[in-house]
Amino acid sequence: MNDVFSGLEPKVLWHYFAMISQIPRGSGKEERIQAAIKKLGQEKGLEVREDKVGNVVLVIPAAKGCEAAPTVVLQGHVDMVWEKNSDTQHDFETAGIKVLREGEWITADGTTLGADNGVAVASALAMIDDGPEKHGELELLFTVDEERGLTGAAGVEPHMIKGRILLNMDSEEEGFVTVGCAGGGDTGFELAGTRVAIPGDWQVVSLAVKGLKGGHSGIDIHENRGNSIRLMGRVLDQLSRAGKGLRLVDFQGGSMRNAIPREATCLVAMPATVNAREVCASLEADFKAEFGPIDPNLQVVLAAGSAKQGFSPEFTAKVVTLLLATPTGVLALSREIKGLPETSTNLGVVKMEGDKVIFVNCTRSSVKTALEGARASLRAIGESVGATVTLEPSYPGWQPNLSSNLLAFFKKMHQEVLGKEPEVMAIHAGLECGILGERFPGMDMISFGPDMEAVHSPDERLHIGSTERFYKLLKALLVALAS
Repeated sequence: MNDVFSGLEPKVLWHYFAMISQIPRGSGKEERIQAAIKKLGQEKGLEVREDKVGNVVLVIPAAKGCEAAPTVVLQGHVDMVWEKNSDTQHDFETAGIKVLREGEWITADGTTLGADNGVAVASALAMIDDGPEKHGELELLFTVDEERGLTGAAGVEPHMIKGRILLNMDSEEEGFVTVGCAGGGDTGFELAGTRVAIPGDWQVVSLAVKGLKGGHSGIDIHENRGNSIRLMGRVLDQLSRAGKGLRLVDFQGGSMRNAIPREATCLVAMPATVNAREVCASLEADFKAEFGPIDPNLQVVLAAGSAKQGFSPEFTAKVVTLLLATPTGVLALSREIKGLPETSTNLGVVKMEGDKVIFVNCTRSSVKTALEGARASLRAIGESVGATVTLEPSYPGWQPNLSSNLLAFFKKMHQEVLGKEPEVMAIHAGLECGILGERFPGMDMISFGPDMEAVHSPDERLHIGSTERFYKLLKALLVALAS
């Protein structure tokens, strides 16, 4: 085992966490982790199931004397968000994660760690070698492509699982149990333009908005963190107004639809009379006044650039309009749970591909009609500047069931194992439970997990002691369900 994990308990969980950390497994690129799980199941003599979209199930037979106990599904997703700091040299396609230990935390060297949802994968695999003395049949369900819209869960075929008790292990706060979540859907804009020559007496500059905290577009959206794409839109707007014209050459911001974008860069041309450095310095001061308490490292960086062609000022103005007008952040709070966002949207990605500029918005809501209303607003904004708008299929939320038998069992075992009852909550994020509950009627579900911080960002970390307690609770719960 990697020296980082030396001496940590439970050994079997950290063994599998170390193993999967060395396997590249970005969303949509899970072939290697799928193959590793299937191979492990075959080597251990387990039944292996797979469906058309690539979800995998390993079946662990019931412990002796527990054959009549209900089947329990242990579920997590195998894909992870690939995010890194701009100064980090790391090829996610070919290299595993460089894992570090910092005191009581496991983290990574300038990249996402993949504890979301690697801790669930490792915990489920650990049951193969370290299951409790009593447990019913276990179906270990490993879904794919969760981070890009929960498409793996949406494709789970009926033959994959028979259990109607599901333990989702994709929560990130010890002492809580999640019984409900928001639904969501993505909305895309696409603008196509034609490049023309940049006037010879114009200046070309490279711009960057960076140093922001970023984070999860559901879990962290209520903190009003800076969105680098929106801030770059404000920079471009001020430069355009200062010079009576602007030609966009390139734009890249964010990398995941469901992550608050930490960095945005662009290449732009403008009249030489514009004091771009002064404009950027003034805006950086403004941004720090707005976001300093939550994003103290925010920077607006300007450097010399080079280009011969760019988009017309008219096309550039359309792009800037979308950058400024597209909402991002909390749109409405829950009327039932104080402080819980009901509806939000995140402008997560803007990128240039050839002569096209592509926007990706991730919208969430616990109220289906509010979700579609927010997406209708986005559609109107995109169409107002002539963009092609694509509304991807939405996925359902998960309505809480406070009378759940599984929830009662969990609360009892949490009290016995950890000395206190858990707090019951719903979250403003997408969990696969909503989709799986719709696909498999009658499913009794909860979601729980150990302490994690800053998921979807290079600051992601997993608490060591909390992980050990989570694993102990999981095993105790399986014993209780078998009894």
